[in-house]
Amino acid sequence: MEYKFYGWEQADVPPVNNEYSKITDPRKLYDMLSDIWCAETCAPRMRDSWTKENMTLGQCSITAFLAQDIFGGEVYGILRTGGNYHCYNVIGDCIFDLTSEQFGDEKLCYENNPRQLREVHFSKEEKRLRYEYLKKELLKKLGK
Repeated sequence: MEYKFYGWEQADVPPVNNEYSKITDPRKLYDMLSDIWCAETCAPRMRDSWTKENMTLGQCSITAFLAQDIFGGEVYGILRTGGNYHCYNVIGDCIFDLTSEQFGDEKLCYENNPRQLREVHFSKEEKRLRYEYLKKELLKKLGK
């Protein structure tokens, strides 16, 4: 199967958290999240534009931090117009961005970007609540 997210070809990192052992790699996580991402998990400022066809819109930080819970590594951010960061994951030499397809054909730069901290992102209660909802739904899907 071919995926549209950045780095999918080399996204072969295993889970480091036993709670998520059924999620064998980031592609499997993408597959599972494809059934969970929704307008409710989308960033409020983008919610009116969210569609199932553009399901990764507004999902980057909560998805990247959830992927970090599962696979370890770090979350980095690409500065966007308006001062917000688009988040993605780095684990060793593996870089993947589960929500990159929201940008269509735009080429994003995945080099020399600042590390993102969940404490900063989750200081916004609405973002923390969206992350918790995404995580809860994923655990439900895993039968937990």
